[in-house]
Amino acid sequence: MTKKAKAPRSRATVDRIEDDVAVLVVDGRQVTRALDTLPAGVREGDVVDLEAGTVDAEATESLRADVRAAREQAMRGKKPPPGDFDL
Repeated sequence: MTKKAKAPRSRATVDRIEDDVAVLVVDGRQVTRALDTLPAGVREGDVVDLEAGTVDAEATESLRADVRAAREQAMRGKKPPPGDFDL
């Protein structure tokens, strides 16, 4: 008996939320979806399993760790700009 490989689940990253619309990145493309069709409490940067309709906490944390590492790599050896400023 052979095992059937599971098809990869469809996942999206929440790029941004504008009013009641979420801009998602799916397979490198930006798509929009009504915010109320996504899991309650979804935030920018979350990875959403579109088939299950849930936030994938493990994938979200992994993505955030990758972004932190890339940011640290980019800032390595650079000094912050002089002066005071508010973000």
